[in-house]
Amino acid sequence: MSGHSHWHSIKFKKGVEDAKRSKVFSKLSKEISISAREGGSDLTFNPKLRSIVEKARGENMPADSIEKAIKKGSGELEGYTLEEFTIEAYGPDGVAMIIEGITDNKNRSLGEIKLILNQQGGKMVEGGAIKWMFERRGVILINKDDLKKDKEDMEILAIESGADDFRWEEEGMVIYTKSEDLEKTRKFLEEKRVKMISANLEWVPKETVVVDEKTREKCQKLFDALDDHDDVQNIFWNI
Repeated sequence: MSGHSHWHSIKFKKGVEDAKRSKVFSKLSKEISISAREGGSDLTFNPKLRSIVEKARGENMPADSIEKAIKKGSGELEGYTLEEFTIEAYGPDGVAMIIEGITDNKNRSLGEIKLILNQQGGKMVEGGAIKWMFERRGVILINKDDLKKDKEDMEILAIESGADDFRWEEEGMVIYTKSEDLEKTRKFLEEKRVKMISANLEWVPKETVVVDEKTREKCQKLFDALDDHDDVQNIFWNI
């Protein structure tokens, strides 16, 4: 779950079981196609596409599947007409959440996600009711096991990169940027040979809430149900 810990928002993990691998590849394919459609098929000039392709390669997605998704997005191959959507909602006990997805049938997707929310103690709300609690920021994750510099040196690098802020968590370092500065900061760190798990735009809560274990369990059930939906790409919370 994004919010209190961004690490929980990484759904595409190593060692994902075979039963879920095709679902992971399907979600990645949609992301790749949308990015290629928006910014072109050349990875050199489309940093968003390059980032997603790198993530796909890290998940051992076949090269021909990646290429096919790029060609569908750029119009070189016929494919579904995909569109992005954003849903604002309350989860169990009033937890605020933003759900992002990609679909070929928006009405179907919204209906199915609304049903999941209702079944798991949440509810969909009108646009704007939740977003004001969040801000769009660049979020870069660096695993502690991949760090080749000590904490002080990494903090200096983060400052030099133009990052807005950073913090240390148990799993590693989280670097925040303004949305428009994400690519500049990512490129700076890449040139310094810093290995990043991800570099994405996220909805970051302006303030987080502390919940008890019972609420956290209910939110986890909702998270799992939403994450299992083919059209849901990202889920952000203020937990």
